[in-house]
Amino acid sequence: MWAQLRPIGRHAASGGYRRFAWSGADADCRGWFEAQARSRGLAYEVDRNGNQWAWLGDPADGDAVVTGSHLDSVPDGGAFDGPLGVVSAFAALDELRRRGARFGKPLGIVNFGDEEGARFGLACVGSRLTAGALTVEQAHRLTDGDGITLPQAMETAGYDPDAIGPDPERLDRIGAFVELHVEQGRALDLSGDRVGIASAIWPHGRWRFDFRGEANHAGTTRLTDRRDPMLSYAETVLAARREAELAGAVATFGKIAVEPNGVNAIPSLVRGWLDSRAADQKSLDTVVDGVREAARTHAREHGVTLDVERESFTPVVEFDHALRDELARILGTGTDLKVPVLGTGAGHDAGILSGHVPTAMLFVRNPTGVSHSPAESATEDDCVAGVLALADVLEGLART
Repeated sequence: MWAQLRPIGRHAASGGYRRFAWSGADADCRGWFEAQARSRGLAYEVDRNGNQWAWLGDPADGDAVVTGSHLDSVPDGGAFDGPLGVVSAFAALDELRRRGARFGKPLGIVNFGDEEGARFGLACVGSRLTAGALTVEQAHRLTDGDGITLPQAMETAGYDPDAIGPDPERLDRIGAFVELHVEQGRALDLSGDRVGIASAIWPHGRWRFDFRGEANHAGTTRLTDRRDPMLSYAETVLAARREAELAGAVATFGKIAVEPNGVNAIPSLVRGWLDSRAADQKSLDTVVDGVREAARTHAREHGVTLDVERESFTPVVEFDHALRDELARILGTGTDLKVPVLGTGAGHDAGILSGHVPTAMLFVRNPTGVSHSPAESATEDDCVAGVLALADVLEGLART
């Protein structure tokens, strides 16, 4: 399965992946998922929001056990973030069939669409729509960097954008959702464990900062006559680092757009996107409020106007305690080992579904600790350990 996925959307120069929602690479990944489902004799379907499902048993029976993740990527992302959960889901089913396992509940595998938000700027679009966390109106307003709207992109890819929306009936059929994911950090590497269980997802969000100044000639405009928004932006980037350090949180300006974007022109607009995350809501509020106030101060100093808009936000997600404890019990059966429980600052489809369905997550060790980069990795032995852990969990949950 890895060999088939490896070339899809891979950029030759960077070595990373560019699998953006409703693109050609995304279509190839979706074709791969369908082929995997049909080759195993699973019932295959695509829901109204473009999420792909493969079923063993009839989901209409309810109380289904579902696993999976996503196949799209960030710009020049790694091979494991998302795909590891989908590949492991199919591999876990293969393992359970090898064992001769029998299930008393339907078993599902899902590929959620547009999880990374790399094209339209909002993460977890497929699961948000399904859970009603994103309205149809909001989704229809999403636009990529080329001005193409989400409906236009879906239609070009052969899907009906007028059909999207909440899918409570589908969610009501799910009794438990377990997402396996490569760890995005080094906690497991430091502890020496191959697999861990997630406790919670930190609250996190994205804020857009628009600094508006005055375009002018870079060679003829005196420094004292300039209204340069790049200066305000640069000082705000440094302020974000300081605020995050003081609060024990993280804050990153990772995306920027400049107008008119000429080497010999003072910008008229600098637009930067802040991503901030913290272990609790109070700490996150402290960071974002501090960055916003610093931006206002620096904008005034340089004669620049400022607008700040929150584009997305996800509160702290505490995974279902009973399900989390059941995973620990299943994985600890017959051994003296305790599977570590750890939090994460990364958002996931499991976090979006958690308000509607009991959810849990398994992490597989990432020795580099790097994610959203070609340096993201996991050894074959650790991936196999993840598959076996997932198989044990699915068997334990679906046979009861």
